[in-house]
Amino acid sequence: MVKKIFAQCYIWLILLLLYLPILLIIAWSFTSATNVGEWTGFTFELYPALFQDKEIMTALGNTVIIALLSGVISTLLGTTGAIGVYYMRHKRARKTFDMINQIGIVNAEIVIALSLCVMFVFLGTYIFRTNIFGFWTLLIGHCVLGVPFVYTSVQPRLKQMDPSLYEAAIDLGAKPRQALTRVVVPELVPGILSGFLLAVTLSLDDFIVTTFTRGSGLLSGANSIETLSTLVQAKIKKGPIPTEMRALTTLIFVLVLAIVIGVTIYRSVKAKKKAKQLGLNRGA
Repeated sequence: MVKKIFAQCYIWLILLLLYLPILLIIAWSFTSATNVGEWTGFTFELYPALFQDKEIMTALGNTVIIALLSGVISTLLGTTGAIGVYYMRHKRARKTFDMINQIGIVNAEIVIALSLCVMFVFLGTYIFRTNIFGFWTLLIGHCVLGVPFVYTSVQPRLKQMDPSLYEAAIDLGAKPRQALTRVVVPELVPGILSGFLLAVTLSLDDFIVTTFTRGSGLLSGANSIETLSTLVQAKIKKGPIPTEMRALTTLIFVLVLAIVIGVTIYRSVKAKKKAKQLGLNRGA
């Protein structure tokens, strides 16, 4: 009994430490005080001010565009790579590719960022003869981050899938492309979605790779591309974080919470329907 109480208290303590900073930000998003800890009265004025701040809206737009594009590209590359490696005949080759993919996950982000920066400098100096840093270099950097995680998310679904499904589709007259898109890919949808969300999340909060690979472009025009992470870092150098960022943080948290709750409810309803259907089939 004592161990159970201790374990529950420990879990609640960890949750408190994890979410207390977020709860503080949410609470102080309803006051116009410059610093967290000072309360100047309850107000909603930070939320309208957030959408009127062009600098924050530009950074938010850049962040979302890069995250979605890199998420889609990473999902395509990671999924096709996982399928290709899974159907390789040689086990040694499969293990080699798996090991190479793990390097991208466990490797320090600063190493990836610096390596990309050196490569882009070399290409710009000796191949293109111009500065190539911009939207495309930033997109490539975020894809390099996301692809290994998508690959890792899709692989378990491939191992759980019946390997004879693809061959059965071919034997029944389907072309290889049809067997892949209509038989294999639908079985991988949960892993593909998980990989996509991971890639988007990594891109949304990335700072190091963004700093080393960005240039001008996107909504920033001729200026260097600003994302939310780089904007906050630049603001911290000059003074306190803009008060409107507290409102933006609250909105992002509420959106993520709503998505998590919605997905949980959807899975619960789907599982109940499936269990009910199985019960009806057994009864019949």
